[in-house]
Amino acid sequence: MQRHRYSFLLVLLWLFPALGHAQITPIVSSWVVNTTGATGFGGILSNVQRVQYSAGNVYITCTGVPSYTIGPWPMNPNSATNQNFVFKITRTPQPNTGTPTATPLGHTGIWSNGVSIFNAKDAMSYNNAGVWNQNAIVVEGPSFDSCLGHPAGNGEYHHHLNPRCLYNDRDSSRHSPIIGFAFDGYPIYGAYGYANANGTGAIRSMRTSFRTRNITARTTLPDGSAAPSAGPAINAAKPLGYYIEDFEYVAGRGDLDSHNGRFCITPEYPQGTYAYFVTINSQYAGAYPYTPGPTYYGVIPAGATGPQSGHAVVNEPVTTYVVTAAFLAAGVQITTYPNPVSDVLTVAPEGGVANDLTARLYNTLGQPVTPIQELHPSVRAEFDVSGLAAGVYYLKVSGPDVTATQRIMVTR
Repeated sequence: MQRHRYSFLLVLLWLFPALGHAQITPIVSSWVVNTTGATGFGGILSNVQRVQYSAGNVYITCTGVPSYTIGPWPMNPNSATNQNFVFKITRTPQPNTGTPTATPLGHTGIWSNGVSIFNAKDAMSYNNAGVWNQNAIVVEGPSFDSCLGHPAGNGEYHHHLNPRCLYNDRDSSRHSPIIGFAFDGYPIYGAYGYANANGTGAIRSMRTSFRTRNITARTTLPDGSAAPSAGPAINAAKPLGYYIEDFEYVAGRGDLDSHNGRFCITPEYPQGTYAYFVTINSQYAGAYPYTPGPTYYGVIPAGATGPQSGHAVVNEPVTTYVVTAAFLAAGVQITTYPNPVSDVLTVAPEGGVANDLTARLYNTLGQPVTPIQELHPSVRAEFDVSGLAAGVYYLKVSGPDVTATQRIMVTR
């Protein structure tokens, strides 16, 4: 079997703080942190600037501007601006056993690069009656840029659907990465997952359980009840799908539930978690409801949504998830392969690396799962991972006063 090599420059990362601190979990470590001061649209700092966490919450400081190229936005007079966001997301999500909370207008969650997630609505309805609500993907789609995003009136750049420039949405060979978190604290994955919720089966595009309704007139709602007011005729100008009420949920029709998620095993959560997925069709176009929604699976903490959300005040002791470029500047380069790995992970330091480094693998709880090995310049070290469960691990390389890590995926 051919092994694919993956080279990386190790980044300083205080991933394993003192035992008394909160543990590092995917909601802390999955963000795209800007370590170099790189800028995006309009010269604005891009991606996430800072991640802070306590045992109960994570705080994400970001501008709302991604590192990938955005714009232009045809027929949209708005422009992306720095939002100076600080989002507070719970680290202890809980299922909502009562009436589900609808995803609101404005941001409903945050992509892993600090860009806002909006739901399928565009805030306009037929005759302003609030009965037949326009589908933003259809109505506003012509103003989307090549990354499928655009700015709102307040300059908040956002995606209503699959953020295709954030990850490789054409890679159906492996489980998609975490690409964001909803405001109930549950992760959002890209389009691909395991065929079976127990983590088995082939990788495939996750199928929404919503479908376009079989109706000839807009007189009833998706639940079959009479609409308070009729919608416009179904025609070429306003075809089925123009309004979100043109869709209906059919339990079991697809892989996902009425919130566009499911409880399942994922690489980052080998014990299972509730997770949302973005949904696309065979042509890689968005499939309703596109992102988490139209309701949340979990409980929404007070202040997580609404006009003041995104401007949280950190009023509890927190640890900063620090990523610096010092190790990069030192020219330290290490090659690991293969990654993903199923049997033996090879760690190959380049020549000139310090001779007082050690390496060890840890699980996502910060627990060691392999013995410590010394690393020497130009000498390969091997880690037997054949006995480890499939999932995400972290290779920790240590030297005087520093800790550097690389995420390792173990597959079976």
